[in-house]
Amino acid sequence: MRVVTRKKLDRRTFLRGAGASVALPLLDAMLPAFASSDSQQRTRLICIEEVHGLPGCTKWGTEQFLFAPSTTGRDFELVPDNTLKVLEPWRDYLTIVSNTDVRMAEAAQPSEVGADHFRSAATFLTQSHPKQTQASDIHCGTSLDQIHAQKFGQASLLPSLQLGIEPTDKGGGCGYNYSCAYTDSLSWASPTVPLPMIRNPRTAFDLLFGAGGTAKEREVRRKMHSSILDWVVGDIASLKGEIGAADLGRIDRYLENVREIERRIQLVEDRNTGNEQRALPGAPPGVPDSFSEHMRLMYDLQILAFQSDMTRVISFKTGRDASNRTLPESGSDKGFHPSSHHGDNIEAIQEFNKICKYRMEQTAYFLEQLENTFDGDANLLEQSMVIWGSPMSDPNVHNHRRCPLVLMGGANGAHQGGAHVKAADETPMANAMLTVLNKLGHELESFGDSTGELSL
Repeated sequence: MRVVTRKKLDRRTFLRGAGASVALPLLDAMLPAFASSDSQQRTRLICIEEVHGLPGCTKWGTEQFLFAPSTTGRDFELVPDNTLKVLEPWRDYLTIVSNTDVRMAEAAQPSEVGADHFRSAATFLTQSHPKQTQASDIHCGTSLDQIHAQKFGQASLLPSLQLGIEPTDKGGGCGYNYSCAYTDSLSWASPTVPLPMIRNPRTAFDLLFGAGGTAKEREVRRKMHSSILDWVVGDIASLKGEIGAADLGRIDRYLENVREIERRIQLVEDRNTGNEQRALPGAPPGVPDSFSEHMRLMYDLQILAFQSDMTRVISFKTGRDASNRTLPESGSDKGFHPSSHHGDNIEAIQEFNKICKYRMEQTAYFLEQLENTFDGDANLLEQSMVIWGSPMSDPNVHNHRRCPLVLMGGANGAHQGGAHVKAADETPMANAMLTVLNKLGHELESFGDSTGELSL
């Protein structure tokens, strides 16, 4: 049991019991003890990769302004079919960056031609060209999120968190003589060290809340539908006797959210261990068959990770390149990858856009949750920098020029949104990422294949 020996609580105060460890959100009682007032250190960084580009990066889609608006600056308009239209309520937090290139994802030699899907993920946050190999001598670059985590994430128990949606290939070899480490890794701690992603919400929950004990004990607890909060009930009672009413309300709301997410995971596990045939055969019980349910669970877990200050840096891969998964909730029955190969047919591009708009709805959900969640006097959207983008533009031809990039959030005053920025032709996306890194407190002269900063 935690013993309180002074009136002010440390920011790292935990509720503990029977192997469980629940970090608390920021409370008034912690403020004098929360010594760091550096907004750069408290800024949350979330990097989200979308695969297969966007319909708005096709020739017809560009003419219809399905991604880049018709005008630059602050008076831009998002037409009804623009993939980003669902983000309109947060336009003051958005910077749409168009016309930047991810040339490091292109083939550098004849043997690499056609392997765009197997290079893209590793390239997005590193803006570096992956070495073609299936052996252990993989080499790419250090990713943006890890550069930030190495400088500002060390004060957190988890310097960074890597999440994904779709399964990874455990076999080791992917197409065109590329290691699957490139296809399955968004974050790179160094040019030779890719970081694994967590796909299962249960695994992420247990990581954040220290669901300790043996695997057998955890299994028994889940079968009994015992909450992790039951393990720390004594510490909760002890803490409540020593803090003010406002902090009591914050803790109650926070613990309700923890329990609700835990309950949702339990419902998914119960449903997936029943007799009904699954839409995702072979997926872990904690992984929902519904794409939107899975995405929203993972986003809600990110909110809890930020509230509890377990981490301030997250990368999130929302799909696997060349995924043939169908997303019936989008209203389309076509596979995601097949729909991206639209053949420049207008109706096929519109069908692809239907799927992409549905996928973007999940990001809108995340922005809403960030905006509605407070850490101290400001909400998490004001305290976060969200980077959303794709290393591919027109997937029909596997093009990496004029790729989509969107910056979201206030970043504790470091980012002012509400604008469309169109880069000059031949501008690397790395220029925009270099600008973001330096706005977040780094002093870098270059990143990836950057040629300088891009004014935002």
